[in-house]
Amino acid sequence: MDIKILVVDDSPIMRKVIERTFNICGYESTSIFEASNGKEGLEILEQHAIDLLIVDINMPIMDGVQMLKEVKKEDQTKEIPVLIISAESNEERIEKLSRFGATFIHKPFTPEKLMAKMEQLI
Repeated sequence: MDIKILVVDDSPIMRKVIERTFNICGYESTSIFEASNGKEGLEILEQHAIDLLIVDINMPIMDGVQMLKEVKKEDQTKEIPVLIISAESNEERIEKLSRFGATFIHKPFTPEKLMAKMEQLI
């Protein structure tokens, strides 16, 4: 089964860390799409059926909160599981995201913690 994941983070290094984590854990049949902001992420969602959305909160152009609001508005995307990976420490903002159904991991994280959360969502 091909798992399609969209990683939306303004850090190319973080996007690669997430991709390597999948490779290390043996997810060989995975397609990973990348975007550097929420606007690019939404464009990819229009073109591809995604199984898991991994999003940073603080990004230029369109942040993760704005993107998540747009994702949850649309019938085609509102059921996609969302994993937020961020250094965000504002508990009110984190709580708001969890009300949208998103799961949260703080940066920095271990590959084991990331994989455990992703496996819960996929």
